[in-house]
This record gives sequence, structure tokens and C-alpha cells, in this order.
Amino acid sequence: MNESWPADPPAIMIDDEVRHQTIDGFGVSTAFRRNELIRALPQDKQREILDLWFSREKGAGLTILRLGIGSAPAGSPYDDMVSIQPEDPGGPDAPPKYVWDGDDNSQVWMAKAAQEYGVERFFAVPWSAPGYMKDNGEEKNGGRLKPEWQRAYADYLVQYTRFYQQEGIRITDLGFANEPDWTAKHASMRFTPEEAAAFVKVLGPMASDVRVVCCESLGWTEAQAYTLAIEADPEARRWVRVYSGHGYATPVDGPLPTKRPTWMSEWHPNGTHWNESWYDGSGFDGYTIASAVHDALTLGNVSAYLYWLGASTGSTRALLRIDEAEGAYHVSKRLWALAAFSRFIRPGAVRIEAAAGVPSLRVCAFRNPDGSRVVEVLNTGLAPVTWSGVSETAEVYLTDANASLDLRPVLDGVVTFPSRALTTIVLR
Repeated sequence: MNESWPADPPAIMIDDEVRHQTIDGFGVSTAFRRNELIRALPQDKQREILDLWFSREKGAGLTILRLGIGSAPAGSPYDDMVSIQPEDPGGPDAPPKYVWDGDDNSQVWMAKAAQEYGVERFFAVPWSAPGYMKDNGEEKNGGRLKPEWQRAYADYLVQYTRFYQQEGIRITDLGFANEPDWTAKHASMRFTPEEAAAFVKVLGPMASDVRVVCCESLGWTEAQAYTLAIEADPEARRWVRVYSGHGYATPVDGPLPTKRPTWMSEWHPNGTHWNESWYDGSGFDGYTIASAVHDALTLGNVSAYLYWLGASTGSTRALLRIDEAEGAYHVSKRLWALAAFSRFIRPGAVRIEAAAGVPSLRVCAFRNPDGSRVVEVLNTGLAPVTWSGVSETAEVYLTDANASLDLRPVLDGVVTFPSRALTTIVLR
């Protein structure tokens, strides 16, 4: 605790002088052709979904879009992302035979729509190389990149960014593997930490116009091994600008061993059915997401938080569920949990020191580039808690079972944090 804080502290304490990580943004993925679900809806529904994701007035104000670089053969069914080079060109040293349809599984459409809202950060990630580049001969079920295909695979990834550039979209961040420590039945490819460090030294010089991201491991603890392998290699470290990990195998519970930005770049909770609840004890409700984002920011010192997925069908734990038969969509409180952070904590914000004087409160605070401060308070207890001395001009937004970023007044300088609720306070 800061020595300037009183022995009998108030509910919330903020110290602007102690600064932590800089925020790159919050985002969502629409890989595996989920954009096609949205494009099939009536145009008014499409716009409503885009507002929910990207608008700062109506939705989450997300600022990062995570794209999937396809590896499937041409003509593959929905859920398989088609490659920009679906056929073997004749070997790793043969002239490439790239194919570009200007659509990329509807991702170009989504990226252009995001740009209209001011999104500038586009993160492209392959789940696998095309099967002909791998030792198992298919894009699915793991396998490894053949050593002789390293340079051709690096060129393949860079060409993907060039195609987007010609569509007026700049890929700012580029990965080369997704969950390289796990063999999945869908598109997947293995890299050890040492193999990842070696490949970075091939890709880095060829992808000098983007930020290379590594390594999208299945869990946060697992990301440490990849980070350490690259940090230990001066040439590899030169090229990696962002370290990343997911939250499936292990949650974000501490910082990665680097001074460079780190991203929690993919996670959603396990679950058995579509759930729109704020708090029901299921472990895949809105409250769960609010808690996970808070931990990633405060325990992991992450600079970005990207949710999986933006929208899908059936029993999905995505932010939205698309109902194809009805031409409609449904919104989960998971979206509003993320939006309580993403709408107000903007790119370039710095996390500042914050603490709670009441054990049931979990708190974090940020200073935005415009000078405003954002305080996020999750009351984990069963009783409401009050914070006195708050400016009457503060904006207070409540998210719980009955509210979705609903504006609440500050009465006599007092803010009340309801039980099991997330409260966002903007101080200007």
C-alpha cells in the first residue's frame, strides 16, 4: 500500500504516480468464417451487431479485430478457412501460386466495417500452414512445418498482409502459429518453443512492416516457455514485438517474463448451453468474464484482451448467438462485461495503482490519453459498498443482472457498488 494512503482507508484508493502497463486495446475474433453468419442477416441486424462490437455509444467500442489466416483447400465447407494458396505450387522453391478473391471468408467485409468505427489494429493469425507444407500432409491434427518450407511459409504469411493492404486494410500484428503446444482435430500445427524462436528469425526480416506476435499458446503458464525461449535469443527477440497466450489450459495469473507488451489473445469459458445471464454460478456468465478481464489486467499486466468468439451459433459461449432460422441474434451479458472495460479504457491508456479498502471489492484504474481516469470496481460480496467523496461530475455505469452499462447518478458525492455487480466510473 502507498504510504500516503490513510491507516483507515476509504473504499477505493488511486495513486496516479504509480504506473503499470500501457493498453493496446480490447478485441474479438471472427475467425472460422463466423462473419458469414452475420452477413446472412438482414442489413439492419448486421448494423446492430457492428454497433454492439465497435460503437462507443451503443456497444463495446472494441479496437482490435483478430483475423484467421486460412489453410484449407478450395471449396472447403463452412468452418474451414480457405487458404490463399490452396494448391502446392510444386515445392518450397517453386514460384508461389497465390489466389485472392478480395473477400477472404468474409473477413475483408468485417475489417472494412470495423474501420468505419475507427478500428486500426488488425491481428492476423494462422491456425496452420497448408497441409502440403507439413509433415502430416494435412492442415488438421497437428503436425509440423517441414524445415524446407520455412521461407515459403513466411512469404505466405507476408503475402496475406499484402492482399489486405491492397484492400485498404493494414495488418498491424501478425502471428505464425495458434496454440502450437496442442494438437487439435481442426486446423492446428505444432512448434516447440525452440522451433518458434528459430522460425521468428526467418519471418522477422520478411515481415518488417508489421509487429510479429508469438506464440498464442494454449494457456498462460505455457506461454512462459515460448517467451523465455525468444527472450534468450537476441536475434529472435529483435523481431518479436508482442508476446501472447490464451487462457484455456491455465488462466492469466501473473506477468510473462518480458518487458514487451503481452496480450491475452484468446479465451472463452467452458459451458454446456447458450447463457445470457449476468451471474448464475455457471462459470460462463457475464460475471465470470468481468472477473477474468480484471485478473488479466491486474495480475497479468496484459496490454490487450481479445475474446473468443464475437458471434456463433448453438450452445456457443460467444458474445452473441446468431439464430440463422429466425434471421436474428441474441446478446449475452458476457458482451456487456467486456464492454464495461473496452468502451472506456482506450488505446494508449496506462494502468495506474488502485486498491480497495474493502475485501469484497476488486478494483483497477487507468488514465486515458485524454486525461480522463477510469475506475473499474467488481463487488464480489453479497452486500453493497459505498465510496464517498466522488465528484458530482463523475460518470457512473452499472452492469449487473438488470443493467448493461446503465448510467447512474452520483448523489451527494457517494457511489454505491451493488452486490455482484461491475461498476465503471469515469473521472474527467
